[in-house]
Amino acid sequence: MGISHFIKEIGRGKQGARDLTREQAAELMGLVLDGAVPDLQLGAFCIAMRVKGETAQEMAGFLDALNSRLHRIPNETAAPMVVLPSYNGARRLPLLTPLLAILLAQQGLRVIVHGGNTEDSRVSTADVMQALGLARLSSLRALTDREVVYVSSELLSPGLWRLLQVRRSLGLRNSGHSLAKLMNPVDGHALLVASYTHPEYETSMWQTMQLMQSNAMLLRGTEGEPVADPRRLRKSVLLKAGALFAEHDPQDTASIDNTAYPVGLNATQTADYIRSLLAEPERIPAPIQNQVAQLCELAQHMTVSR
Repeated sequence: MGISHFIKEIGRGKQGARDLTREQAAELMGLVLDGAVPDLQLGAFCIAMRVKGETAQEMAGFLDALNSRLHRIPNETAAPMVVLPSYNGARRLPLLTPLLAILLAQQGLRVIVHGGNTEDSRVSTADVMQALGLARLSSLRALTDREVVYVSSELLSPGLWRLLQVRRSLGLRNSGHSLAKLMNPVDGHALLVASYTHPEYETSMWQTMQLMQSNAMLLRGTEGEPVADPRRLRKSVLLKAGALFAEHDPQDTASIDNTAYPVGLNATQTADYIRSLLAEPERIPAPIQNQVAQLCELAQHMTVSR
């Protein structure tokens, strides 16, 4: 079975391509995730969607297909589990997604970080978390109180993992990367932290989370990671069941500490830097402290109102 009939719709170029309905997108992504698409057509799909761009309805359909195939992490507690998708890694600035995860756990939350490398030139969260001695799951299980774990997307969805790895042959990100940043791998109460790299993605991601009725924070993170940029205070939006819960917009102002942050750290050096910040909490960048406070506020509201 192939997807040539879908490619005819989405592969007509930026101006001529036609958007898929949510149902069509779910059918298409289901075939992709099930490994039912020949390599040539899979590459054509990735390029076509890269040129056209995904609509919110298409992303919701992709998520529908993924959700019906996803291996999930159980959460039977009233408190939401925080989900940090980490797929970009770091090229220049310190990779502080593990710091965010640890700070949230210190506030009493359970945190799952999921990710997967699709290129080898960046520092990965998996490597930093390993250097910090944090657990990496080899099988899916419930988390204990204040626990932080890492899980590979390959364990959550082998089909998504295969789609992500197409980047190694094409050299470009594809719809799988957007899908990974929006998926919720928790069976139970969850709070997703979703990030975008370019402002034009903010609206489509927000609309997708509304369609999926997500509990989430949406922000422009650091180099595509779900952690606030330590150098500046940026806009963040909080959603509860897809509805606006709170919006914080400091108009992209510089962080009040104006600290010069180290660049080009490897995984071990990044882990050491994170340990130094944890040892002196007053040095933790204000934008990340604000992010933790905002997430804790939403998590508390979700727990009380459940």
